[in-house]
Amino acid sequence: MGDEVDKSAYGSWPSPIDAALAAAHDGYPEWVGHVGDEVWWTEPRPAEGGRRALVRRTAEGTEESVLPPPWNVRSRVIEYGGRPWTGVVRDGGPLVVFAHFVDQRLYRFEPDGEPRPLTPLSPVDGGLRWAEPRIDLARGEVWCVLEEFTGDAPGDVRRVLAAVPLDGSAAEDRAAIRELTDDRHRFVTGARVSPDGRRAAWLAWDHPRMPWDGTELLVGDIGADGTLHSVRTVAGGPDEAVAQVEWSADGRLLYAGDRSGWWNLYRDGTPLCPREEEFAGPLWKLGLRWFAPLDNGLIAVVHGRGSTLLGILDPETGELVDAAGPWTEFGSTLAVHGERIVAVGASPRTGYEVVELDARGGRARAIGARHRDPVDPAYYPEPQSRVFTGPDGREVHAHVYPPHHPERTADDGELPPYVIWAHGGPTSRAPLVLDLGIAYFTSRGIGVAEVDYGGSTGYGRAYRERLREQWGVVDVEDCAAVARALADEGTADPGRLAIRGGSAGGWTTAASLTTTDLYACGTIIYPVLDLTAWGPGETHDFESHYLESLIGPLAEVPARYAERSPTAHADRLTVPFLLLQGLDDVICPPAQCERFLARIAGRGVPHAYLTFAGEGHGFRRAETMIRALEAELSLYTQVFGLRPASEVPEVELVT
Repeated sequence: MGDEVDKSAYGSWPSPIDAALAAAHDGYPEWVGHVGDEVWWTEPRPAEGGRRALVRRTAEGTEESVLPPPWNVRSRVIEYGGRPWTGVVRDGGPLVVFAHFVDQRLYRFEPDGEPRPLTPLSPVDGGLRWAEPRIDLARGEVWCVLEEFTGDAPGDVRRVLAAVPLDGSAAEDRAAIRELTDDRHRFVTGARVSPDGRRAAWLAWDHPRMPWDGTELLVGDIGADGTLHSVRTVAGGPDEAVAQVEWSADGRLLYAGDRSGWWNLYRDGTPLCPREEEFAGPLWKLGLRWFAPLDNGLIAVVHGRGSTLLGILDPETGELVDAAGPWTEFGSTLAVHGERIVAVGASPRTGYEVVELDARGGRARAIGARHRDPVDPAYYPEPQSRVFTGPDGREVHAHVYPPHHPERTADDGELPPYVIWAHGGPTSRAPLVLDLGIAYFTSRGIGVAEVDYGGSTGYGRAYRERLREQWGVVDVEDCAAVARALADEGTADPGRLAIRGGSAGGWTTAASLTTTDLYACGTIIYPVLDLTAWGPGETHDFESHYLESLIGPLAEVPARYAERSPTAHADRLTVPFLLLQGLDDVICPPAQCERFLARIAGRGVPHAYLTFAGEGHGFRRAETMIRALEAELSLYTQVFGLRPASEVPEVELVT
């Protein structure tokens, strides 16, 4: 006899996955690296104020946090950050350099002592920032990207490659920092030094381009005095996005560029493994790494079409062998040490964990941040990767997470409510991995569909560029196409559809609510809402010209900025919504929400506006994530008429 399954309405199922559990498992390990034979990385600590902890795996196989609270190993370069730490073995022990989030200074740390600052405080708040540090013991320096604010405006900034003395002599003296390049380029990535120490390679780009539009791959000679000279462009340009550069062990230049329409690998300009799949991705943070050369000439690669796998490429034959294991998605962080490759992998049944692959034997195993089921995995969703048909017959990729519970099914004839999730970016995508934030809803009987709308990465440059000058159109249409298809096929209740998203996904959510009548409600999280103000002056420098590609050049199509903005069409909004905003957000500042709310004031639209002090762009504190998730469930409970099995803290919808 099988287990008895009770029938009860969607949204009423009891679930062991509460908001606190989802918050505790939010985030993932990043920035893996080796310090000698040890593997180190950063990982989130939602319960510790949302800090990023630096973690080491000792030779005995145990994990330990390297620095206690409140140390927060995270860079604010380009606001999204970059690789914040590096380490070497010196005198038999670790010597680590890291950026501390609170003051953005670089610190030197050896485990027997306290962190000591290497860089000065800026007269502009947090105005000296650092990323991609690389220790040069011979010169007694740390080479890194320097982002320096020269005034209070977001655009008062310069970025160069710089060398910081390891002896602490620059801790109070800005003049002791040696600049390696001039600031002719608005953006630069960290230098990669050739094996013979004679050349350095890095990427650069300028407004209005984003790094996935086009970058230049630069190479400079390193003089005897440690200066860079004879800098030349060797690849890339306005229409080719080089996403990463490295040197092979024999001194040849390796890079990932998308001249073919896909991010593929090149060696000295020659393609190594031409395929219609991606060997890199969007450079949202400085120092992201999708490939890493081994000393034996092989190359570790994170690659795929949509989802990503970890593999080893033989550049001489083009043969590519993927690691065996349960992981179906790998992040954009890699490190190699001898024949040991370290990456971060996950699957629909496991969260992200630190994975080590032995290049010789081909064996992969989780060695850090190991996934442990916090509840019976029978409560996890069972997602489906699907391709839907959008307007004009175009393909729309999505992950569908039907309601799922081991002991519950719905009443006969009832269709479930569904929430369409629009990812941020918008130049990004939704990975198909275990997310307890999704399981929080699906285990209660609410379906979720994550849409990789046109503009998403992972499907080639042409798919990515569907959004060019079409933001607020293609993304809205593609999300609607998935929602309608789920309703038309009898998967979702057409009267109980919602949409939600954060950042660029918040824009898509608000644009959907003001231009379609498809959704019964929506959750808008730290959004862009008013294009006429979001840009130079109101957002940060990195994205201040992003709208020129997403909407069009302001000088040429000024009316389009108002036409597309949800704030301009607030009068069309008639359904309830929840608005969530961090008060310290400099990317999508609270002013965006405030103008939107002013436009709907007195119009009788039920809504709630929750703000969170101390939170920026992306919630990191456990208490914030708990409040936000419970408020979102409360919205759906009220609008869809659900009868939850346990009490949900009610969010008050005002008019």
